[in-house]
Amino acid sequence: MSNNPAENQPLLENEQDIQEPKLYKVIMHNDNVTTMDFVVQILVDVFHKSVEDASEIMMKIHTQGKEICGIYPREIAEFRIFRVLHLAKNAHFPLLCTMEEV
Repeated sequence: MSNNPAENQPLLENEQDIQEPKLYKVIMHNDNVTTMDFVVQILVDVFHKSVEDASEIMMKIHTQGKEICGIYPREIAEFRIFRVLHLAKNAHFPLLCTMEEV
């Protein structure tokens, strides 16, 4: 234990000093080129969805034009989008993935 009273003070005066990070929806968009199997694989590999959940999300993307793949803090959302776009480019697919603030 320190004899310095400043070291024994809490780091935050009250809970109002704590701010939750802003969250972002990661949205995958439909196109006429990217295969359904590729979209399911992306949802499993990048978004850690089960094959069943990935298939359901893929069908919503296909029928509704877009669907939320997950909700994350900004840095995680950006990283997942980067991974999707990188994998799609390497597979020669024009898959589009965007994010919107919740």
